[in-house]
Amino acid sequence: MSNAIASSRISGFHKQSVPERVQLVSTLTQLDAADQDLFQNCGNLPQDVGNHMIENFVGTMTIPVGIATNMKVDGKDVLIPMATEESSVVAAVCNAARQSYEHGGFVTSMSGTQMIAQIQLVNISDPIHARLCILEKRDEIRVICDACDPLLIKLGGGFRDLEVRVIDSKSGPMVITHIVVDTLDAMGANAVNTMAERLAPSIAQWTGGRTYLRILSNLADRRLARARCVWRVEDIGGEEVRDGMIMAYNFAEADPYRAATHNKGIMNGVSAVVLATGNDTRAVEAGAHAYASRNGRYSSLTSWEVTKEGHLAGVIELPMAVGLIGGATKLHPMAKAALKILNVGSASELARIIAAVGLAQNFSAMKALATTGIQKGHMSLHSHNIAMMAGAVGEEVDRLAKILVAKGGVRIDIAEKELAILRGH
Repeated sequence: MSNAIASSRISGFHKQSVPERVQLVSTLTQLDAADQDLFQNCGNLPQDVGNHMIENFVGTMTIPVGIATNMKVDGKDVLIPMATEESSVVAAVCNAARQSYEHGGFVTSMSGTQMIAQIQLVNISDPIHARLCILEKRDEIRVICDACDPLLIKLGGGFRDLEVRVIDSKSGPMVITHIVVDTLDAMGANAVNTMAERLAPSIAQWTGGRTYLRILSNLADRRLARARCVWRVEDIGGEEVRDGMIMAYNFAEADPYRAATHNKGIMNGVSAVVLATGNDTRAVEAGAHAYASRNGRYSSLTSWEVTKEGHLAGVIELPMAVGLIGGATKLHPMAKAALKILNVGSASELARIIAAVGLAQNFSAMKALATTGIQKGHMSLHSHNIAMMAGAVGEEVDRLAKILVAKGGVRIDIAEKELAILRGH
């Protein structure tokens, strides 16, 4: 990990004004004046940049970006930029991180930075024979793939492995070639797709079959990010809270209906950091949910246990295909500012931090479910959205939100009536 900030423990950060928060984050992370202006102007994407990023561009839709504090990852403090429209997500990470901070925070690791591209071969009468024909060409395949991206090879990446599978389908047997490529600090989609397309004609020639699809797989199981953390039982509210959280996890591990919402909560945190850094949220989400089904049924992305000392130990492992170069990561000014705040030196480092955020998010969601229920904290924050929807402006928003929470009715009809009373109508 790169040089870390002095401390991510910032007391009262949520009580500061937006300009005060921007100034403090800028001081801690060395954001320059242009970055600060970007945050103050809500990160609006320049029209000329947006027009070249997608087709038929007409405008932008801004998403709130918050900073999660209290995170300690691999012994170093880090501030986490998170882009999300959902109330309580940033606060959940802050709270989980605070409760683990004094005990060491999060420990992370990464399986590698390898991506898989698939080449589909059909119209084969002897698929088992064809599979071996392809495997015998490993050295030639390496040459073909590495020739597609000399810069990647120069930096130390490139072709790493070859797998060939025979699968049955409604269209008959298919021979699926996997080329495994180390894409280093790039997410790697463009690199591996180019290699697959270049290789496909040779596979067809060697086997006498016909190649169709030539594209990466978002089940990036050669690129797993892992994080673990231990929360002391006395820091989380005692044994009853711990046991309730274990019970919540066991429910998610056993039942796909619960696991879907359990994992959605994890992705609340994961996707917020992926989006903030200009990476592909859909790719990461697809890979995570596919990985959650790797044992034949959909289950939890996390595992939770009780240590011999009686503390709560959590672990997360999921595919994390993110990069520091290419795409919106290098084009979007807010994504570039977010990476400055994170101060990461590699795609692997970014992936590990994101995994830690996912584990923190899961901890907070399970704790809320096992104690007060998810709605209490969520609706407290959501009350501000309802207040604004009812027409509150300025200081009215906070005042009306507090009234709604106190009344236990965070609804638009109640908000409209209370706003009228507040205004003396």
